[in-house]
Amino acid sequence: MPDLAPLLARHRAAFAPVLPTYPLGSTHLAPLDFTAANPLLAHPERLRDTFVFDAVVAEMLTAQHAAAGIGGYLENRVIYRRSPHFNDAAEPRSLHLGVDVWVPAGTPVAAPLAAVVHSLADNNHFGDYGPTIILQHELEGVMFYSLYGHLTRTDLAGLAPGQAVAAGQVIAHVGPHPENGDWPPHLHFQLMADMQGRWGDFPGVAPPSERAYWAQLCPNPMLVLK
Repeated sequence: MPDLAPLLARHRAAFAPVLPTYPLGSTHLAPLDFTAANPLLAHPERLRDTFVFDAVVAEMLTAQHAAAGIGGYLENRVIYRRSPHFNDAAEPRSLHLGVDVWVPAGTPVAAPLAAVVHSLADNNHFGDYGPTIILQHELEGVMFYSLYGHLTRTDLAGLAPGQAVAAGQVIAHVGPHPENGDWPPHLHFQLMADMQGRWGDFPGVAPPSERAYWAQLCPNPMLVLK
């Protein structure tokens, strides 16, 4: 499996912002903590009500005087207790493999570099990705993938597997709940070194005991996110 970090570092200057209206370099994005250490999450079962969850996110942003939030890579989160989708095995999945950017529904989402559409799907389960797009990229002969989850359902109709996408091209928009998997509006952005034969979906949360494996397979999205 290739080590993507040095490769992405060499090309980073050419990457386009994934969220053009909230570029990281000029937008105050508040770090949001979804671990058990956050007192606002003392009763995570309450977050099954998405309106309650949305109010918690708004409170976290207001406390930091921010309109948008970011974070989550390899964060061991309690928020997945809201959904049986993540608790269907001996060890519940709670280790987040992407970066979440909490921005309003309707926010444009763009490709950070040239790509072709690998696959897309509406992962329509409570707490899942909802509408999902996966792009396939190639740099210096190395193939890797990026995933965009919690999108608007109508965006899927404008794309097809194999379709070419330019760097900076808007491919989708952040979706509203409930169609976004029933979450407060945000973009889940994730990198994958190998799709492992999957199509339209890829684990975004893993068992904490498998951290080393998944960290290698899904490197830090901040290597690309701008």
